Amino acid sequence: MNNNNNNDNGRKPLYYYYVLALVVLMVLNTSVFPAMFKTKVTELPYNSFIQMMDEGKFGKVEISEKRIAATAKDPEDKKIYVTGRVEDNQLVEKLTKSKVEFSQVIPRESGPLESLFTNWILPIIIFFAIGQLLMRYMGGKGIGGMGNFGKSNAKVYMQAQTGVTFADVAGQDEAKEALVELVDFLHNPGKYSSIGATMPKGALLVGPPGAGKTLLAKAIAGEAKVPFFSISGSEFIEMFVGMGAARVRDLFKEAQKKAPCIVFIDEIDAIGKKRDSGAFGSNDEREQTLNQLLSEMDGFDGSKGVIILAATNRPESLDAALLRPGRFDRRIPVELPDLNGREAILKVHAKDVKMRDDVDLKKIARSTPGASGAELANIINEAALCAVRNKRDRVTNADLEQAVDIIIAGYQRKSMVISEEEKKNTAYHEIGHALVAASQTHSAPVEKITIIPHTNGSLGYTMQVDEQEKVNYTKEDLFTKIVTFTGGRAAEEVVFNHMTAGASNDIEQATRLARAMVTRFGMTEEFGMMGMETIQNAYLGGDATLTCSEATLAKVDVKVMEIIKEAHQKALEILREHREDLDRLAAYLLEKETITGVEFMAILNNEDPAEAVRRAAEDAETRNAEQRVKDEEKARREAEELAAKQSQWTAASAAAGMQSGALGTEAVDAEFRPAEEDKKEE
Repeated sequence: MNNNNNNDNGRKPLYYYYVLALVVLMVLNTSVFPAMFKTKVTELPYNSFIQMMDEGKFGKVEISEKRIAATAKDPEDKKIYVTGRVEDNQLVEKLTKSKVEFSQVIPRESGPLESLFTNWILPIIIFFAIGQLLMRYMGGKGIGGMGNFGKSNAKVYMQAQTGVTFADVAGQDEAKEALVELVDFLHNPGKYSSIGATMPKGALLVGPPGAGKTLLAKAIAGEAKVPFFSISGSEFIEMFVGMGAARVRDLFKEAQKKAPCIVFIDEIDAIGKKRDSGAFGSNDEREQTLNQLLSEMDGFDGSKGVIILAATNRPESLDAALLRPGRFDRRIPVELPDLNGREAILKVHAKDVKMRDDVDLKKIARSTPGASGAELANIINEAALCAVRNKRDRVTNADLEQAVDIIIAGYQRKSMVISEEEKKNTAYHEIGHALVAASQTHSAPVEKITIIPHTNGSLGYTMQVDEQEKVNYTKEDLFTKIVTFTGGRAAEEVVFNHMTAGASNDIEQATRLARAMVTRFGMTEEFGMMGMETIQNAYLGGDATLTCSEATLAKVDVKVMEIIKEAHQKALEILREHREDLDRLAAYLLEKETITGVEFMAILNNEDPAEAVRRAAEDAETRNAEQRVKDEEKARREAEELAAKQSQWTAASAAAGMQSGALGTEAVDAEFRPAEEDKKEE
């Protein structure tokens, strides 16, 4: 709930009515009131004015610097007649002759004190008052950030608002273990101070996007039940020099007021980049902000219970002074989950989704190597949408597989018209990949083959899934992958004796892998263990940078070409040897358009594919039933351990007086609000 309820309840702020009343008064004063009350003025040409004066129709004439005004002698005529003043030397003589009362307007001369007040003091007072009103207004809402100069934009969450605990974080067991100690320190500081240990001032969460860095930070706040300041690094940087440093000071000031608490700075690389020598392209505002952050992290007392958490996916770009012990004492990797981690994440996100009992989440986890937690959550949500689209009340394995298909290759383009010749070519191309993979000993099993076009531009694809996830590949493993990549083009050459553009992605991947074998993995006799390429921004796709001369690079290209040609030749030999199997499998794929790895292996081994699919389903159901029992037992055991630990923390917190004294009434307010809301009194 936001403390500022005016806008939430549909009521306008008070200044809105002041401005509206001022506008109404100005309109009335300039248009309505003059039309209602002022005397009607009639403008006349100078000759007509003189003629009426000669005729004796005027009773009184008043001469000013730029005009002449007259009132009628007739009392019933209430008009004022006005004409512009011209240079007429006989005007006074004519007025005297007409026996009209006339006078000259005498300009009023102000004294020196009055001139000083009206010309200098009064304008200054008016502008000062207007400035004060604007600053009051901008201090609450802000216009371009000027009114909030130096005020932190950090959002303050209490434990009720984060709503996240370690039970909601899966697939990051090592990171959770490293962070549990911080939570324990907040609840039991005496246990550590008695031996002379101090709490780490900061912890840096490092990992790729979507791995769960922000979720872990919120889980710490949820477990510790302390205020949680959340701010992005980019929010410190504004157009005004010095604002970022002022906001850093204000953030730490507010954090110390609410200690014990947790301050989380997301994307800290926005302000923590390495400082340069001040040459062209430097950013003085960012460097001032970084210097202030370094100073504040050195200045505050960690024993008060203020923990600084930060997250980044570009650790190599951070300044060395920021990473040294005493500032960020711990660097906690938050990597992409492994097979068991992906399965655990899928189970966490599947808790709120209705699913059939035979759903095999382990199979989905095997199908998504390299997927982050955010991507896995998206797969579960996409599967639920597929179930609704298919008019089912529960998510099935087919929905999950379709969701993985959408994430990998996009939506199916069922309306795309493809000729029979192209469709046949695609079928042989994909079966070529699968058959080459199945014929090698170091290759992952085939999981799925399809020739249905997808929105990512592919006309089909072959999916391979390892039974056990690999993290370290041998030279044979990598060469087998290259052979499999060339299998599609090899099938086109064996069957149709032509080449198509459909192998473009295969060629790209085979070339990249072969080059890595030469330049980074040292898997050639010519170059040995010489490194010729480095990877930068590993968490953001990994940009390769060559570290060799042009002459060496030319030799590298020759070696890469040799590896790919050797792999291509091996794929051709495999397909020529299994030509009958290639035709049978391609014909079956043309008929079904999408087949599973079980069907593929059944046809390859001359078995009934339907019977093989039935046996595989029964085996999967048995495995799932056994796994569910193990999962329930594990969940019960973890829940008991967590409950025991939380009860210990609660008891320790009560003994230390954290909930009643240290946090004060603000910590149990259980509301979310920007930090600057607390400073409106200023």
